[in-house]
Amino acid sequence: MPDLTPTSAPPKNVLGGPLEDCSHQPKTGFFRDGCCRTDDHDQGRHVICTRVTAEFLAFSRSAGNDLSTPRPEFGFQGLLPGDSWCVCALRWREALEADAAPPVRLTATHEAALRYVSLEDLTRHAIDVD
Repeated sequence: MPDLTPTSAPPKNVLGGPLEDCSHQPKTGFFRDGCCRTDDHDQGRHVICTRVTAEFLAFSRSAGNDLSTPRPEFGFQGLLPGDSWCVCALRWREALEADAAPPVRLTATHEAALRYVSLEDLTRHAIDVD
């Protein structure tokens, strides 16, 4: 399993390559830098780059995390279906178990996701594989 101890090495994706950016519009990631990077402060492990769907947004809201309602006090515009977003690994797994998992960009999903979900499950939902 990947070590989350900060190092000077660039982060890797679940395929072992360099971690690509997920989204800058809207700006995503635990660090709000557009990338699904993580460290020990990221208790939710915002490491899976998804393209959110209406079904996933409804599921997330029902699970207590409303991602579609704007929260200007936090600089959050709210997500729309089709937006790319770094999702918490356990929330994605819950959505998978409920048949509501959104599509995934493997090249922008941090290798730490493999602590929570299998590469096989991620690949079955991948939108960036040939």
